[in-house]
Amino acid sequence: MRLVSPVPVVDIGPLLEGPAPDVERAIDSACRDRGFFVITGHGVDQRLVDDLDAAARGFFALDELAKEPFAMRHGGSAWRGWFPLGGELTSGRPDQKEGLYFGEELPAGDRRPMHGPNLIPDIPPQLRGLVLEYLDRLTALGHLLVGAIDRALGADERLVAITADPLVLFRIFGYPPQRDGWGVGEHTDYGLLTMLHQDDSGGLEVRDGDQWVEVPPVAGSFVCNIGDMLDRATGGVYRSTAHRVQNRSNRYRVSMPFFFDPGWEARVERIVGHAPSAGGANDRWDGADPHLFDGTYGDYVWSKVGKVFPDL
Repeated sequence: MRLVSPVPVVDIGPLLEGPAPDVERAIDSACRDRGFFVITGHGVDQRLVDDLDAAARGFFALDELAKEPFAMRHGGSAWRGWFPLGGELTSGRPDQKEGLYFGEELPAGDRRPMHGPNLIPDIPPQLRGLVLEYLDRLTALGHLLVGAIDRALGADERLVAITADPLVLFRIFGYPPQRDGWGVGEHTDYGLLTMLHQDDSGGLEVRDGDQWVEVPPVAGSFVCNIGDMLDRATGGVYRSTAHRVQNRSNRYRVSMPFFFDPGWEARVERIVGHAPSAGGANDRWDGADPHLFDGTYGDYVWSKVGKVFPDL
């Protein structure tokens, strides 16, 4: 069953000037209630967002022969580049989308998986500059939001500490119109905080018990949701909420999720709340329980992404 019920919309403009208790309480309430919220007043130039959306569409419109030099198999363990329609799996099933994978621009000598130089297409030529600027702006926004969440939780900067050198992952996805199936099947995000630009096509849905709630586009906003590691850090006080996408419009849909996650070597420990009761993951999409994991965030995310692209 689907319901159309907007998630909370929070104007975070006051945070740009410093701590803002009213804004922090609103974000905290949304994280406890649904795990999703929409932010406005974030300070990211809309022209940058629009230009990047347009450049991505220009790349996706190319034929596969032109895109192949930028395929992820050329990106090595840095996990960067393009994948074709159906090239990414969710719960073992191919998604009905194609995409580009980016991350923090780092030297080629970085030996950590999912770290290194980007493989950014040179068609259209403005794409590289736009991607790198977007990475900088959304990374700064991630630090701002995690600081606000830390204060709302009374976490004494422990969330700030594990994201001092964050794992930053940026995706641009393109979804053709769909009659059936899913652009992205039901899933939760692995990390701490996701900031999503979605165009005006709609199609994003969030699980609410045994129902699905549509998240309608709000102009000039980002949709934010918490991931498994913030669920873990709060002992389930914040829940990593399942979501999915189906492009039921008659247009090509572009979305741009930005993942602001703990550092590769960070160990995410519980900072508030209590240990969830046994069997607390039974209602999750995959039956897994991030609270039982023992290791670094790098261990966690690397164990997950191998199932998304098994051929790599």
